[in-house]
Amino acid sequence: MKLPSFIQDHIPELYMDFEGQQLAEQLYQWIIISFSIVGFMWGYYCQQFSQTLYVLAAGVILACLLVLPPWPMYRRHPVAWAASPRDSDARNAGRRQRGKR
Repeated sequence: MKLPSFIQDHIPELYMDFEGQQLAEQLYQWIIISFSIVGFMWGYYCQQFSQTLYVLAAGVILACLLVLPPWPMYRRHPVAWAASPRDSDARNAGRRQRGKR
């Protein structure tokens, strides 16, 4: 189902290219690891395991806010898709039929 053009013009592009996916995953891993380490040290200092979990939860929330939406920094390298094999087969079949006449 295709949206009307006046609606489609106001919707931002919602994709992430392959290099953007790699950047998002690396960013997510670094945030989670660093918040885990800091949370462990803070929880050890306070002698409260709950403090460790709070810091880790804050890291997960921050990582989700930075990684899940398709921010423009994840769309810097657009993919040039090849033509579908069905499209090229249909074109070639049409050429063959024209040539047989």
